[in-house]
Amino acid sequence: MFSKYDAVIFDLDGTLVDSMWMWLQIDIDFLASKGKKVPKNLQKNIEGMSFTETANYFINEFNLSESVEELKIIWREMASHYFREKVKLKEGVYDFLVYLKEINMPLGIGTSNTKELTKLAIEGNNINHFFDTVSTSCEVEKGKPFPYIYLKVAKDLNVEPSKCLVFEDTEAGVDAARRAGMDVIAIYDETSKEYKNELEKKSIRYIHSFTELL
Repeated sequence: MFSKYDAVIFDLDGTLVDSMWMWLQIDIDFLASKGKKVPKNLQKNIEGMSFTETANYFINEFNLSESVEELKIIWREMASHYFREKVKLKEGVYDFLVYLKEINMPLGIGTSNTKELTKLAIEGNNINHFFDTVSTSCEVEKGKPFPYIYLKVAKDLNVEPSKCLVFEDTEAGVDAARRAGMDVIAIYDETSKEYKNELEKKSIRYIHSFTELL
């Protein structure tokens, strides 16, 4: 099924690595330190935002005194331990990446995470050598669901967007890839399971594990 594509692009959190639970816990712990609770719709509201966009959202939504850069530093410090020690690959990821490299498929990452944490995640799980380029939403005009991050990765790979296949776990990510003119395969994640129907409708396939593609 991959012969029609010239490149494959992956989201990071919730797609390659099982980390969405961690971001929820960080939100809980951070807001608790401010005497606040996590609103029920918070995760959906910030879905796909870049780190910078998320910091701006928190400042406005929760009336915080920190600057954008101060918030980003706090969150990076909170997340670093998790990414070094506790964030692991989702099922079948390593074997699937091996397969794609065996067929000489160029690979990229387009993530809403930071460069520093992305590096920790892919190096800590020994998959950094598979990827030809890694880009974050902070490097483009706007994060997901806007298409800019995926268009940038395609450009870095020197591949036409229409010849790219994207793997995503969120609706915002799927929308971003589709708006970039790319096909998308959606993958199950616990944090987005309530949107499974929407993901199935918008993607060319919905999978629970990368083992289904091997």
